[in-house]
Amino acid sequence: MKNITIAIDGFSSTGKSTIAKLIAQKYNYVYVDTGAMYRAVTLFAMQHNLVSSDFLNEHELIEALKNIELTFIFNADLGFAEMFLNGKNVEKEIRTLEVSKLVSKIATISEVRKKLVLEQKGFGVKGAVVMDGRDIGTVVFPNAELKLFMTASAEKRATRRYKELIDRGDNVSFEDILFNVQERDRIDSTREDSPLLKADDAIEFDNSDMGITEQFERICSLVDQKIGV
Repeated sequence: MKNITIAIDGFSSTGKSTIAKLIAQKYNYVYVDTGAMYRAVTLFAMQHNLVSSDFLNEHELIEALKNIELTFIFNADLGFAEMFLNGKNVEKEIRTLEVSKLVSKIATISEVRKKLVLEQKGFGVKGAVVMDGRDIGTVVFPNAELKLFMTASAEKRATRRYKELIDRGDNVSFEDILFNVQERDRIDSTREDSPLLKADDAIEFDNSDMGITEQFERICSLVDQKIGV
């Protein structure tokens, strides 16, 4: 069996990370959550008062990029790697609605994208990697052997995200979540640098009415074909 690169792109809250983790675990592949990387840079910007809902100090953030070290460290208890920002575990902090509201703004900065894309490309040198994000199949790994594009209705995605945040104890409203999902769609799809696009050779998955088990089984079948099982 050969090692391949699996690129999973798509809209926010379509379950890209969930399915990518499952695929990585099954095939013993490296999983890279690129969204966590952008969220970590966003958290850094928030911590240093470089971004808010109506403010962005792009120049100072670009200057500070050299001081941002992002690391994935595997957590055996969880079964996946967690995001560390400058040596600190920030996995929980980067999943808040506050970060979600600002991450697309940070992701539009070309210098941020260049830094993270360069790091992301390094993860895929040897193959055997599953990476999810917005531009994996179009920019990071245009030659990936398997490309998937995940989509679902905004309402379905907002419902999933709302339940996830409520279950972990966050005080959020469904209306805020829905607005955030729709706004992120708009920004991600219209930014000049690496907008969210479906690669020509990507397989589209509309999982509005598809459970994780069905998605997992269908995608595993595609992976098996590619690796020669």
